[in-house]
Amino acid sequence: MIIEIGHFALVLALMLAATQLIVPALGAHRRDAGLMAVAPPAAVTQFVAIGVAFGVLTYAYVTSDFSVENVWANSHSAKPLIYKISGVWGNHEGSMLLWVLILALFGAAVGVFGSGLPLSFRARVLSVQAALSVAFLLFILLTSNPFMRLVPPAPEGQGLNPILQDPALAFHPPFLYAGYVGFSMAFSFAVAALWEGRIDAAWARWVRPWTLFAWAALTVGIAMGSWWAYYTLGWGGWWFWDPVENASFMPWLAGTALLHSAVVMEKREALKIWTLLLAILTFSLSLMGTFLVRSGVLTSVHAFAVDPRRGIAILAILGVFIGGSLALYAWRAGDLKAGGLFQPISREGALVLNNVLLTTAAATVLIGTLYPLGLEALNGAKISVGAPYFDRTFVPLMIPLLVAMPVGALLSWKRGDLRAALQRLVAAAIAALVFGALAVALVRRGPWLAPLALMLGGWVVFGALTEWGARIKAFSSSFDESARRARNLPRSAHGAMLAHVGVGLVVIGITGATAWNSETVSTITPGETVSIAGYGLTFRGAAPRRGPNYQETVGRFDVTRGLRPVTTLEPTKRIFTAPRQATTQAAIYNALAGDLYVVLGDALDGGGYVVRAYFHPLVRLIWIGALVMGLGGLLSMSDRRLRVGAARRARTGADAPLPAE
Repeated sequence: MIIEIGHFALVLALMLAATQLIVPALGAHRRDAGLMAVAPPAAVTQFVAIGVAFGVLTYAYVTSDFSVENVWANSHSAKPLIYKISGVWGNHEGSMLLWVLILALFGAAVGVFGSGLPLSFRARVLSVQAALSVAFLLFILLTSNPFMRLVPPAPEGQGLNPILQDPALAFHPPFLYAGYVGFSMAFSFAVAALWEGRIDAAWARWVRPWTLFAWAALTVGIAMGSWWAYYTLGWGGWWFWDPVENASFMPWLAGTALLHSAVVMEKREALKIWTLLLAILTFSLSLMGTFLVRSGVLTSVHAFAVDPRRGIAILAILGVFIGGSLALYAWRAGDLKAGGLFQPISREGALVLNNVLLTTAAATVLIGTLYPLGLEALNGAKISVGAPYFDRTFVPLMIPLLVAMPVGALLSWKRGDLRAALQRLVAAAIAALVFGALAVALVRRGPWLAPLALMLGGWVVFGALTEWGARIKAFSSSFDESARRARNLPRSAHGAMLAHVGVGLVVIGITGATAWNSETVSTITPGETVSIAGYGLTFRGAAPRRGPNYQETVGRFDVTRGLRPVTTLEPTKRIFTAPRQATTQAAIYNALAGDLYVVLGDALDGGGYVVRAYFHPLVRLIWIGALVMGLGGLLSMSDRRLRVGAARRARTGADAPLPAE
């Protein structure tokens, strides 16, 4: 009976979403405040209904109710509790339920915290958000119902894919979906603005907190997925340009451009048309990622390769929302004024360059991801587009972007002085040169372009600190005065500095891990030692060990550096019981200079094993930088100006339109 409650809750949520779609839209058309007031309670109640359904499915997983087909197909009674819970979204049906839960959460948040919005505008935003809910709830109920019964009930489940039984991957999808689905708010705000035909700086201020949260969540989600791939797959890498990785990276690139475009629109009321288009395209790329992962057209270690008929249904949803929003944009955008004018050398001009490069980069990733699929559909030829393509197209676009970042932040609005900005960055340039020279002195081997990449990362870090220091008058006034200025700076200024520092750290980490990594593959028996990057790995043997739902072989390696003991590493090979599948668990020793990474391979006669060892210099900076970026986004979101929003206008009733231009 409890399972049926979950199913009925989804049906109720669909009815509430339909009400939220139709009634407020009708009220906005008629300027009827009573009808428009239906939107917030409908949004909150819809979220509660979907929350009940999600809670019921979680209960079924935790109690191992194998009368539910979804639980039987993706769980096992011997699984640890955390993986029973994460198994709820470790499959197509459950992950779609998480998708609509987060979608409804954002709608409910607008209903609760959006009282400062004009009534008609809020009604339209929630109506658009409800249209998304209706589409995906119908998709779940008609094609992907997670509450289907299994008759007769099975005595035991088939289990969850072992490579998904990992703490990082348990939390990776919720963060990723918070980013994916969070951009739906920017989409809904854009469509609502086009619907009314008016947009101004207040709109940019309203949309920025939602975009910041989605961007920060997506940043952390991508970093978690990268970390999982690094230490779980045992391949020694952190990014593979996998199509599913690209599916999350493309909306991140577009969302980054959207954030910067919204800043220009808020400050100068410029780039209005572009900001609206970016809001639509960012969520459109999120929807496209959903299609790629769930249509069965991709083969990946973390794709839901399901019935292609479901992919057709998602493709239809994409056609309606992407096609409909772009058609509305084409119809309305010509009626919107372009906004404030500015010189090419200005902060606005720098942000335009930023957006051009980011959107072009997203387009190159999109082409590299879709081209093999399109070619196969046309003539059946199967090709793969790998790292060489992306290195030759994506990286050259990032170099001018990184060079321009510190300069653009120091230019004035409307008309900037390039020479003055460069003069203020002399110290940052010197620090970056010293950083690159230090790398050459320490490494003393190629590739010789790598120090230039390190200098570029240092340039971004030191440039961000220079801009922040200039704002608080560091070193040019007393400590108390600088501290006072730092306290009085808006949080968005601190957040922007952290985000840019995070970008620089990621660049440094990527450079070190790809340019100077070491790898060795050895056949080793107990007592023998293998050397890598100044470390000695002495193999002490391997022994069996039993886990909750797996058996494993644990290798033991004593690590020394010179004559000094450093640590003991224990890489493992696991055999899971349900489903029966082998996985590897790398053992990693992280030091300031980099990671020592050891993987236990196949057993050989005589007690020997194949062992792969890697040394990845500076690799931790990739994830530290991503976390710093996410923290910067959240700090910016907490800015009081964004939390309070634009001042309420004298007219807040049904007759209050969006501000005229």
